Amino acid sequence: MGVDNLILLENLEWFDESGQELLHRLPEQGSGEIKFGAQLTVRESQAAVMYYKGKACDAFGPGRHTLKTGNIPILTKILSAPWGMKSPLRAEVYFVNLKVFTDLKWGTRDPVAFRDAELGLVRLRAHGVFNIRVIQPVLFINTLAGTMGKYSTEQVEEYLKRVIVSRLNDFLGEKLKTLFDLPGTFDELATGLQKRLANDFVRFGLALDALYITSITPPQEVQEAIDDRSRLSVIQDMDKFVRMKAAMAMEKAAESGGEAGAGLGLGMGMMMPGMFGNLQAATPKTTNEEKAAPVHCQECAHPIAVDARFCPYCGHQQVVLKQCANCDKNLTPGARFCPRCGHPADEKPAVSICPHCNTDNLPGATFCNQCGQKIV
Repeated sequence: MGVDNLILLENLEWFDESGQELLHRLPEQGSGEIKFGAQLTVRESQAAVMYYKGKACDAFGPGRHTLKTGNIPILTKILSAPWGMKSPLRAEVYFVNLKVFTDLKWGTRDPVAFRDAELGLVRLRAHGVFNIRVIQPVLFINTLAGTMGKYSTEQVEEYLKRVIVSRLNDFLGEKLKTLFDLPGTFDELATGLQKRLANDFVRFGLALDALYITSITPPQEVQEAIDDRSRLSVIQDMDKFVRMKAAMAMEKAAESGGEAGAGLGLGMGMMMPGMFGNLQAATPKTTNEEKAAPVHCQECAHPIAVDARFCPYCGHQQVVLKQCANCDKNLTPGARFCPRCGHPADEKPAVSICPHCNTDNLPGATFCNQCGQKIV
């Protein structure tokens, strides 16, 4: 490359042989005395950023470019004698790979907590793949790569996996009520999760090009409960189903022949009226009218009318227009501060700490990764 020589100019270019490098620095050993007139060749799938005197001075797109620095061949070596024959005008070029990096794996290292509306607290495991690409080279270098000579997908994949899993827990808590609604919704969940993660990637100069959910797996006992419910949903009339099973049992007993078979069939015939009577008695009768649950004031816990707008005991507003982000008290329209805790109405808590188990979560998290309880 001609670095640190007297006469030769540099010809800078880079090829990614591994297919996994996001960034590569030239000179590889650190900064160098890139001379005035050095040539830089950038491919269509690349971008180059030149750092001169410690600052990003220019970015280059595809093509051949002539670099301009204060390092003049021969003259710079003579003038750099006080610095051990090394020019203080240091320069380096970072090549950034702009291609889409595909088939990066993400998954839950430990099961995440999900509060199912029908099954209660369930521990889920989820897996999938995602694609990323660099969209802001300078921001990517300054926030992730720093002064590293090489930066590959392996170095950023582990962190991005944890971000995806954390956001997945929040997203499932908001969009999914029960695991029984999960089949057929993977694409919808993946699309929504990708939009939720966009800001987490952009602040590093990255774009989440695609995200796919390949599996969301509950524990074995929960899977068995789902299978049992699926079997029951196939049976439209339990009364007819039991009668059919009893008739089939009688038929098999009669086919077995002999006095034993005849006696068994007779006994089953005598038992059937009692079986069907008990079944019908045990079947709950449904009505179209359901008793309304009592309503209590959230502030003083006194019983109030269902359609009440204000509590007649304490005057607490019952129509939820806006709630305090700190204590969940219902706020009146235009309120700037919470009358209960004094927290600003438009300000959200700076951190997301679970009030149930004190676990730290990502900023803006609404469900705890540890216990599955709602945070805000």
